[in-house]
Amino acid sequence: MFANRKLAREGGDPLSEKRRVESTPTFADAVRQVWKQLRPGWRSPEHAQLWLSSLERYAVPRIGKMPISEVTSADVIGILAPIWHDMPPTARKLRQRIRAVMEWAVAMDLRPDNPCDRIGPVLGSQGNGVRHMRAFPHGEVSSAIETVQASNARPVVKLAFEFLVLTATRSGEVRGALWTEIDRDEGAWIIPAPRTKGNREHRVPLCGRALEILEEARALGRGSPLVFSGRARKAHGEHGVVGAAQGGRDRSCATRVPVEFPRLGGRRDGSSPRGRGGGAGTQGP
Repeated sequence: MFANRKLAREGGDPLSEKRRVESTPTFADAVRQVWKQLRPGWRSPEHAQLWLSSLERYAVPRIGKMPISEVTSADVIGILAPIWHDMPPTARKLRQRIRAVMEWAVAMDLRPDNPCDRIGPVLGSQGNGVRHMRAFPHGEVSSAIETVQASNARPVVKLAFEFLVLTATRSGEVRGALWTEIDRDEGAWIIPAPRTKGNREHRVPLCGRALEILEEARALGRGSPLVFSGRARKAHGEHGVVGAAQGGRDRSCATRVPVEFPRLGGRRDGSSPRGRGGGAGTQGP
């Protein structure tokens, strides 16, 4: 009532303002609108689900029922501050997603500004908390391969892991590799753009051992279109291939292994090794 009187004294129309607020979408409504707009442009259904679920978990319970025009910087800080230092990657992504929703509201003339623009100094620095995956030293890579070969992993998983190392590609690319992508005449594996992180076609030269692995995998595939076919002729889950190395000497070491090492043959183009480091890691978000 006080706000209406103040608005009237300032020459405004309380009834029009009430109708405007009632017609303005809530934050939860805006989240759904933005998600539907952006989803067709995302290559990964998993990313689309994570984008929506993070907002529904952290932001919607707090500001979901508020008109998008009424959300303030203080509201956004209240969402991010509890996880800003304890869960830095989650908090950064959440901030980006809230910002995207607010940018939509600005573009739709539902509000004049983006409340995410001024919150950085209040939240503070997250510090240098990035932890890179560890890598096997060159001298341990061949023993890691031997450990995987001697493990209880299925034969096709062992082949996929070695192929992952020799090609320096991502685990998702190896797990989803199709026979139609293999050019035996050229000795190359051509990964189409939609299956690469950079959305660009990637041509991978295949060394002699990589070609041998393909022949062994074909014998195990029973006509599957997948090079490394899992049970029921489906692609292997990430943990099947990426987790294969965790039976090695250091179980805390993730599967980022150098590409070049003497006992497995050399560089990706089949020439002699020169000691250049490389890695084959897991596929990111």
